Amino acid sequence: MRIAIPLTQGKLSLHFGHCDQFAVFDVDDETQKIVSRKDLTPSSYEPGALPRWLHENNVSVVIAGGMGQRAQQLLAGSNIKVIVGVSAGSPEELLSDYLQDALKAGDNICDH
Repeated sequence: MRIAIPLTQGKLSLHFGHCDQFAVFDVDDETQKIVSRKDLTPSSYEPGALPRWLHENNVSVVIAGGMGQRAQQLLAGSNIKVIVGVSAGSPEELLSDYLQDALKAGDNICDH
């Protein structure tokens, strides 16, 4: 499983489309343990580019603070699970909570 978390200056980006990088984690499906982390910079930021880029990088889950409806639809169309409304925390903390089924997601802070 590959999980991506949008980052701004190394922390959770509260708006998916405004991130400067993604922390991309590879997780062992059986043990639910982190295998690796890479911080990747997308090649383009035009509309629709980030969902396409995540799909091309074999991401299966995106954990975000806020995300527009169009991005959510594009990700869902690529069978990428989206979790929004997550509050600040380190990428490792957010991922650990997700893997333990303890991640608290709230309202999507993006309204477009």
